[in-house]
Amino acid sequence: MATQLVQLPEVERLSASVVRILGGNPGKKTPNHKPGTNTYLIGRGHKRILIDTGEGKPTWAANLQSVLSEENAIVHQALLTHWHGDHVSGLPDLLRICPQAQIFKNQPDSTQTDIQEGQVFSVEGATLTAFHTPGHTVDHMVFMLEEENAMITGDNVLGHGTSVFEDLKTYLSSLHRMRDRVASGRGYPGHGAVIENAGARITEYIKHRQQREDEVLRVLRFGKLDVADGESAPEHKQAWTPIELVKRIYRDVPENLHLPASHGVSQVLLKLEDEGRTVHDSDSGKWSLVSEKSAL
Repeated sequence: MATQLVQLPEVERLSASVVRILGGNPGKKTPNHKPGTNTYLIGRGHKRILIDTGEGKPTWAANLQSVLSEENAIVHQALLTHWHGDHVSGLPDLLRICPQAQIFKNQPDSTQTDIQEGQVFSVEGATLTAFHTPGHTVDHMVFMLEEENAMITGDNVLGHGTSVFEDLKTYLSSLHRMRDRVASGRGYPGHGAVIENAGARITEYIKHRQQREDEVLRVLRFGKLDVADGESAPEHKQAWTPIELVKRIYRDVPENLHLPASHGVSQVLLKLEDEGRTVHDSDSGKWSLVSEKSAL
C-alpha cells in the first residue's frame, strides 16, 4: 500500500481554522515519517488549541511563536494524541512560549490533565471531540473537528504509507470506529499530507491488514504465497518463525526491512492465536496452524 510522499512547507494554512506546523524532524523512525511530525494550531480567535508539540526542535518553537504572533493568538489548550517523543517532547518549548497553556493527554503524567472519551474542547471557530482509539499506542486519541467533519488521526492513520501498532486486534477495532465516525471527511494525520477522504484511506488500511493476514495464513498452510486454484496443502507442514514468514511474504523487499516487517507479522500471529487459529511453540519460537500442531 503506497501513496505519493510529498514535500510539505514548514507552515501551511490548511483551512480557515487549521494551520499545520511541522515538527522540524524529517526522516524520523520510518520512511512514512519522512515529512516529520505534524502539529496543528486550531481555531480562529485569540485562544487556540494545539494538537501535539513535535519533539523539541528549535525550528518548531520558532515557527509556532511566529504563527502565534502573526495571528495575534495564544495556545489556550494543547491536546496530545499519544505519548511518543516526536509528539510530546516540544512541551517545554510550548510552555515557555505560552506558560498558561493547559496540557491534556489520555493516561497523563502528573503535570497533565486526562482526556475522557467524548470530551469536547472548544475555542472560537473550532469544536474538537475526543475519541480513545488505542492501537498505535494504548493511550492514542483522535479528535473530530466538528465544523469541518474532519478527524485529527494522530499516528493511527498517516498521510503516507501505513502505521505501526502495538496490538493488531485492538488497532483494527479502532480503525473501524474511526471510519464510522469520519466517513468521507478530511483527515489531518500525525505525519504526511492531508487525507482528503479519510474514510476511504481507513478502508485501505483495513484491507491492507486483511491482505497481510491472508498471506500469513497461506504460507502457514502451503509454505508459499503462489498457490494454484484447488491446490491442496501438503500433509506435513513446517512450523515458522516470524522472520521466516517475512522472507516468504516480503520476498521482493530489501532484507534490511525484514526485521521491522516481522513486528507486523508477529501481531498477525498473535491475533490468529487469540482467535484459536494458530499455535505457538515457546521453545522453538515457531508458529503453525492449530490443525497442524503435531508438525511442531
